[in-house]
Amino acid sequence: MSTPLKLYRIPASSGTRLIAEIDGACYEAPPEHEPPTTNGSVLRGFLADGGLVERPAPEGALLPAVDPSAVGKIVCLGKNFHAHAEEFGEEVPEDPLFFPKLRETLVGHEAEVRVPGHYTDRFDHEAELAVVIGRGGADIPLEEAMDHVAGYTVANDLTARTLQGADRKKGWPWYRAKNFPGSCPLGPCFVPADELDASDLAITCHVNGELRQDSRTSLMVVPIDRAIAHLSTYLPLSAGDVILMGTPAGVSALEDGDVVTCTVEGIGELSSTIRR
Repeated sequence: MSTPLKLYRIPASSGTRLIAEIDGACYEAPPEHEPPTTNGSVLRGFLADGGLVERPAPEGALLPAVDPSAVGKIVCLGKNFHAHAEEFGEEVPEDPLFFPKLRETLVGHEAEVRVPGHYTDRFDHEAELAVVIGRGGADIPLEEAMDHVAGYTVANDLTARTLQGADRKKGWPWYRAKNFPGSCPLGPCFVPADELDASDLAITCHVNGELRQDSRTSLMVVPIDRAIAHLSTYLPLSAGDVILMGTPAGVSALEDGDVVTCTVEGIGELSSTIRR
């Protein structure tokens, strides 16, 4: 696999600075190429024309890979890996299962995620591929679905597992269990769709260096194109929307001080520290 272009969002006194990593070197990117509007060919063209200035690689905490103010909605697939459904004694649903996360849950790479003091039960990691929509639409045909993808990043769908189970028994949605502040780390970077084939990428999660989740996007029950086509029949998609593609088996409880690192091949490592 060739090295894809990566776009990082870093905090700056003026708001946000964009750093493009191209072939191992980092450059200041033009502000008009804030995800999800950028694409690899455009930024590579800027470099060829001398429009990008080389700079050191970003270090430390980063902003979410997509500007939260540009995100209309975050929609997540549930039980999209057979092994993940099986570890809870369940089956993959006949139709794709979706649930929402609020954009207020978004935080970036190396964020500290503080579990609210009122919740003391099981709190889990869920490593996922995140798909960023670049062109909106409704009733999108399956054969056109990938044309609506701007790019990809890594997500950690942090979940109040005990609360989720209690709400499930009541027949309630998962809304409360999925929307604690900081419960959607997103990063470390955005990779344009024309730079990466996301159909068969490794997904892993380590907690304090110990491997907990290990799978591939090729094992997703509902692939990206079908997810977009199916979802768009029920609600319109807009540029900036984010779709979390589901987590593989191996989810586990997190304790105070745990460092969670979710990785998707070709994109990078997204780390978070849990405080509770």
